[in-house]
Amino acid sequence: MLTIGQLAAYAGVTVRAVRHYHQIGLLPEPERDASGYRRYGATAVVSLIKIRALAGAGVPLSQIGQMLEADASAFTEATQRIDSHLREEIERLEASRKQIAQLASGDSLALPPSVVAFLDRLREIGVSERGVEHERDGWILFAARWPDHIHEVMPGKLAQLDDPQLVRLYRILSETLESDTGDDPRLEEAADILAGLAEQAYTSGEMTHHDLAFDLVDALVAESNPRLLDLMRERGWSGWTRPEPLAEPPG
Repeated sequence: MLTIGQLAAYAGVTVRAVRHYHQIGLLPEPERDASGYRRYGATAVVSLIKIRALAGAGVPLSQIGQMLEADASAFTEATQRIDSHLREEIERLEASRKQIAQLASGDSLALPPSVVAFLDRLREIGVSERGVEHERDGWILFAARWPDHIHEVMPGKLAQLDDPQLVRLYRILSETLESDTGDDPRLEEAADILAGLAEQAYTSGEMTHHDLAFDLVDALVAESNPRLLDLMRERGWSGWTRPEPLAEPPG
C-alpha cells in the first residue's frame, strides 16, 4: 500500500494534483487506515497513470472521467472529437504565430502589405519614424473602412512619391513633428504646398465625397498639428485628406 506521496511519485504527478483529482471526483479517495493515513493500492496507481496520460494528451479534466468509464467504441469516438478540437486549436495558434511574426516590425498591425511597402518608401525618402507612425495611423483608419479597396489606391500613392513637391511636403511635416513646436515656420511652406495641391485636385475634379474615415484622419492631424489646419484655412481651404474651398477665405 502506498502513501499519497508515494502514489504521486510513482505516477509522475504532484501530491497537489492527486488532491485536486480527489476534489473533482476524478480519482476515488480511499479510507484512512488505523494511523489516520490514506493508503493507495494498485488500482489507484493504474487510474492515476491513465488520468495523467489523458490530461497530458490535452483531454480536458471534465471529460476524463467519462472516458475512463467508456467502452472501446465510445472511447474511440471521444478521442476523435478531442483530436478534431486539437487540430482546430493548432490551426488557430499557427495563424496567431504568423500574425505575431508580421507584427514584429510594428507597421503590419491592422495593415495590408501594400501599405507596409508604402511606409517603407516613406522611410527611404527621409520621413522620420514619428512621421511614419502618424501616416500609419491614418492608413489604419482607411484600411478598416475599405479593406477590399485599399490595394487599388496604393499604386497611385507610391507613384505620387516620385513628385519632388510631395517628397518635400512629407519631409517638412516629418521635421515639424520632430520639433514639437506649434509655430514652426516651415509649416507655412507646407500649407502653401498643400493649398496648391488642393487647388489642382479641385479644378481637375478629383475631390471625392465626405466619409467618416476622412473626418477621422483630419482629426488625427488636428490632434498632432492644429496649426497646419489653421494655415490651410487662412489659404481658403478646409480639411486635410479631402480639402474643400471655403466660401470666403478668412480675413
